[in-house]
Amino acid sequence: MNTINLTALDLAIAASLIVLDAGMSIAFRLRLHRQLLIATVRMVIQLLLVGLVLRVVLASGSAAMTLAIVLLMIGAAAREVAVRPKQRLLRWGNYRIAALVVALSSMATVLLALMTAIQPTPWYDPRYAIPLMGIILGSVLHSASIALDAFLGDVVNSRNKIEGQLALGTTLQQSLAPFMRDAVRKGLIPIINQMAAAGIITLPGIMTGQLLAGLDPLSAVKYQILLLFLLAGSSGLASGGAVFFASRSISDKRERLRLDRFSTR
Repeated sequence: MNTINLTALDLAIAASLIVLDAGMSIAFRLRLHRQLLIATVRMVIQLLLVGLVLRVVLASGSAAMTLAIVLLMIGAAAREVAVRPKQRLLRWGNYRIAALVVALSSMATVLLALMTAIQPTPWYDPRYAIPLMGIILGSVLHSASIALDAFLGDVVNSRNKIEGQLALGTTLQQSLAPFMRDAVRKGLIPIINQMAAAGIITLPGIMTGQLLAGLDPLSAVKYQILLLFLLAGSSGLASGGAVFFASRSISDKRERLRLDRFSTR
């Protein structure tokens, strides 16, 4: 089976659906057509730039260039995780938590895949490392931001209840435990739903792409199963790590809830 190359006309025809969405926004006064147009133009430009950069990186096979791209991706994902929660910690607390969690969870998962299941030569082959990192980071970003937002928001909203429990002799970790569990649970729900729907309700992205590229269906299924395992693992590490480090950031050695470490913006 030959790969079907898309032309500019093919993409223009598909872009007519964006025009349809914009028309609906105008007709129903949703006021989203301007945002939709900006998002569309931004998406096209970003993806074209990424494609050009990846063409150079993949052709060179350079370890340094691969590392630079990976670090840039991690930095961008960490920033998104940090700014999405409504509650912010002082002294760049959200950014420190996000950077640590995103880097550890994504790197650990990608390295596991490269060293065991995929085993490219060289092990850092950008043709595998960069796409894997991109897919994993999407899941990490989503899970970590949801968990961090849920935990910090619940702590602020329930501060009187937590302080009341502390006054009765409960340790801070015991008081925070229900909020931590709930936040991690919320962070894991998206990947659980994705895994439950895979195959019967939806054909996941990587599997669809491989089928369109002509790969054998069973081989595509194996890659998709591997990827979902990696996404589940990285989501667990990200949501659990975000909540753990956040709980440490709002407490001290004397087991006190440090509400003064929250930003009052």
